[in-house]
Parts: sequence; C-alpha cells; structure tokens
Amino acid sequence: MSSPAQFRIHEPVPVRESPRTAALYLTGSREGFAQAREFTRRTLDCWSLERCTDDAVTVVTELAANAVLHALPHTSTDEFHVRLRLTLRRAHLVCAVTDPSDSLPVHARTADDLLEHGRGLRIVEALSEHWGWTRRPPVGKTVWAMLPTHSRPGPYLILDT
Repeated sequence: MSSPAQFRIHEPVPVRESPRTAALYLTGSREGFAQAREFTRRTLDCWSLERCTDDAVTVVTELAANAVLHALPHTSTDEFHVRLRLTLRRAHLVCAVTDPSDSLPVHARTADDLLEHGRGLRIVEALSEHWGWTRRPPVGKTVWAMLPTHSRPGPYLILDT
C-alpha cells in the first residue's frame, strides 16, 4: 500500500478565483490533504455555508485521496497536477477534483464495511445529491459531487390531538 506522503511534495498554488468559484492545486502529500480541508472550510465560511462544511470537507478528502492514490501513480510525467475546485451555484455546492489520469473512478460494489479501502465513492454518493465524472481532453478527468446548499427538510411529526 502506498501512502500519499510518498509522492513528491509541491507547494499548493491558488488558481483563478471568482466570488462563486475557488480553486487550489493540491500536492500529493498529507500536508496537501490538510490544505485542501482548510481551503474548503475557509471558502465555505466566506460563502456563509457553514452548514455544508462537514459534508464538503469529507467529500473533498475522498475525491482528493482517490486522485492521489489511484490517478497520480499511473501518470507518465514528473509534473502532476490535481486541482480542487469549489463552485457555488444557486442551490448546490459543486466539489470537483481534476487529475491527469484517463482511468475512470471505480465505484466499489462490495458491502464489506470492514475493508480498509473502497468505500470513498460510496461516502461521496451518500453525502451528495449527484456525483459523477467528466473526461478532460486531451487527458485526465474531473470527478465531482453536488451538495445541496439549502437545509433539507426533516421528517414531519404528526401529533394526534
């Protein structure tokens, strides 16, 4: 099993930002994951989306881990780029991670909760309204998840009077 800390460390570089989009180049290190989580927290705080923070941080961590663990080792270049992009839409927060691999994400179909790996996309699926991937020509892909920004209605309790 390889550890993200074994990859070459690159300084994260902020990329173009707008009031509704924030992006960051990630490193393949444990520090890079910590920076991605902190970047997500700060961005959602600026957008007054604190209610989405826990789910968004979890989704970002899973998507970034998949890119670093599965996509980067299979690239043929010394220079790799994994980019995290957060986009605020009217009713959704889109968390997207772009990597240089053409290999599509594998959604494990196992129900074994004791396995150490293979549950990341199941977690993303559980926390998001929609998720998927898009090929990025000439190479690479973006794996994304859409989280609702509005509060979900809870179950109603009907009292008999």
